[in-house]
Amino acid sequence: MQHFDSDYMEGAHPEILRRLAETNMEKTPGYGTDSYCESARKKILEACGCPEGEVYFLSGGTQTNMTVIASMLKPYQGVVAADTGHISVHEAGAIEASGHKVLTVPGGQGKLMPENLADFMEKYYGDENHEHMVWPGMVYISHPTEYGTLYTAAELKALRELCDTYHMPLFLDGARLGYGLMAGETDVTLKVIAEYCDAFYIGGTKVGALFGEAVVLPKKDRIPHFFTMIKQRGALMAKGRILGIQFDTLFTDDLYFKISRHAIDMAMKMKQGFLEKGYALYLDSMTNQQFVVLEPEKLKALSEKVTFGFWENLEDGRTVVRFATSWATLETDVDALLALI
Repeated sequence: MQHFDSDYMEGAHPEILRRLAETNMEKTPGYGTDSYCESARKKILEACGCPEGEVYFLSGGTQTNMTVIASMLKPYQGVVAADTGHISVHEAGAIEASGHKVLTVPGGQGKLMPENLADFMEKYYGDENHEHMVWPGMVYISHPTEYGTLYTAAELKALRELCDTYHMPLFLDGARLGYGLMAGETDVTLKVIAEYCDAFYIGGTKVGALFGEAVVLPKKDRIPHFFTMIKQRGALMAKGRILGIQFDTLFTDDLYFKISRHAIDMAMKMKQGFLEKGYALYLDSMTNQQFVVLEPEKLKALSEKVTFGFWENLEDGRTVVRFATSWATLETDVDALLALI
């Protein structure tokens, strides 16, 4: 069997495992106060161009989304997201469980488009009964999106301006951020994200680490008492140095970007192979997630020899499935898949 279900099927990059083993018997203080976490923070803030900002290491993506959102919202506020946004459809109501509603807006190929957000906000404040409704208190986006699509720098700027107009923070989910940053023809960099977002995170779980995410707050004290909120939400690790070592390794010698680029190269080879063999793509993704439309017979035949992710059923009876590459995908794996199809 070939496996392309997701981008977190393997363990961790060998260099991370080497450094974890090498430092295993060291005694360090806990909760992210060790020298490895401090080194990782400095490297990340330098890469983001905001040396005066803050970095916090959390255990996983869902915990990170829930903790950041719950920490930035007032009790009467909700978070605005595209209807296909991860917090809306694939986090088991984690945001709602924290006491905040996800306010959905129709997306465009997975993206929260500025014009749709503007329309939503105008209608909300134009409703004479809006005082009886959940207040939109912040905006959530992911880059890449659930459909592997990417924002442009202009779109991020437009979202930022709308957020400023309505006094809302902008939060970017970067679970797959490395794959978005290294995609072809993108003009979004870490520095661009740091300029336009109030908070974002650099995903480790899906990009080379065993687990863990790095939340970046470009402006210091943007979330008061965030450390306490992280612990309250169960996202703080006592052995914080395990996260620090991983991110310190990923941000040494551009490892994070190099392994992300490898995943993109493998995805583009896969994409070209599907097109050459006559398969239809659901949309044009430049990231590590490729969405293919399969006839029922093709779906059945392929599923006997390769694993992939179900995405959605189309009205004509065909199915959209996702093939994901990762930092660890071998070119021989892609070759084997293309031979199968």
